[in-house]
Amino acid sequence: MYDGNKIKTEFIKSSGDNLKMKEKSKEFIIKNLKWIILFICLIGFLALAEDVFHKEIMKGDIIGYKIISTFLISDFTTPIAKFITNFGGAIFLIILTITLFILIKNKKIGLSIILNLIVITGLNQILKYILQRPRPTEYRLIEETGFSFPSGHSMVSMAFYGYLIYLIYKYVKNKDLKWISIVLLSILICSIGISRIYLGVHYTSDVLGGFLISLSYLIVYTLIVNRYLLEDI
Repeated sequence: MYDGNKIKTEFIKSSGDNLKMKEKSKEFIIKNLKWIILFICLIGFLALAEDVFHKEIMKGDIIGYKIISTFLISDFTTPIAKFITNFGGAIFLIILTITLFILIKNKKIGLSIILNLIVITGLNQILKYILQRPRPTEYRLIEETGFSFPSGHSMVSMAFYGYLIYLIYKYVKNKDLKWISIVLLSILICSIGISRIYLGVHYTSDVLGGFLISLSYLIVYTLIVNRYLLEDI
């Protein structure tokens, strides 16, 4: 015999259970978001590194070169790319790091910026030595030496400016200044990566790999620094 009330009750119960599961899933994702991002970035980097280790040129690298060489290179954009790429260079970052250490009142924060630059630079050199990918040779708008994967400018810029974004988000109270700074630094990071491809000194996968491993590193670094260096701030 058809029991409408019973079916309605079961439907409501089932809907409630589904809603609880969705809420639990959402809560789990939010709670573990940093680890999910770390895992995805690390897997992406390892996939790229495997292809690089087997001396493979990826389709994305070829496409990136064709797009830039066909549509983007010009007398107007080249000086801009050369200018932007300097923001990810060693000399500029060292000067900026020393300046920030002097200007920032809390020396623990300043020290964490210095340590970040040292660690990420060392990690990049280790990865380059292990993988030993030659730089692109199709065209060069500037001269660079050393190995190609992962891109040092991209990797260091993501870690350095990404850490500044983290500090700004955490400590700057003025909302307008906070979000303007975050947006501008994010644009700068992306622009530095693009400039390396444009100038012909890196493959697209070099830049992407640098960004991915640097994001993974940055999550771990901020957790360690918060626990052992910035815990009292």
